[in-house]
Amino acid sequence: MKSIESKTSDQTFELGNALGKLISKATCIALNGELGAGKTTFVQGLAKGLGVSDKYYVTSPTFNIINEYPTRLFTLCHLDLYRLGSFDELEYIGFDDLVDDTHIIVVEWPRILNDISFEFDIRINFEFDDQYNRIISVFASGQHGSNLLSKLVL
Repeated sequence: MKSIESKTSDQTFELGNALGKLISKATCIALNGELGAGKTTFVQGLAKGLGVSDKYYVTSPTFNIINEYPTRLFTLCHLDLYRLGSFDELEYIGFDDLVDDTHIIVVEWPRILNDISFEFDIRINFEFDDQYNRIISVFASGQHGSNLLSKLVL
């Protein structure tokens, strides 16, 4: 586990950017945290690091459920599962089609996937301290996640 205190949205963005630059194969990332904790800002940085063109504005997929952005090598799929009530609803949005070697999957509110023990390479928790700074904790799972985390400089 690695942890960072982010005092600005720029620092949160740069953490995402740094991780994005390290990703070279399909990766699944879970984002946990309160509303306004920096999850979308992190994904904006991740998109930049992955090479998503500046012509795309990375936004929260709260109402769309999935936003997709082409990168140099992959498609970045940013999901917000807050509004889904069960794992069965994932079938309707084509989730199974995203889990392959051509996608980077980033999931906000991943609780539904936790219920079926879906394996994430990286889990990131966003919390606030007493001064409303973000405490961002990054956890790895499996060899791919461990490799990414070992290279990530905070």
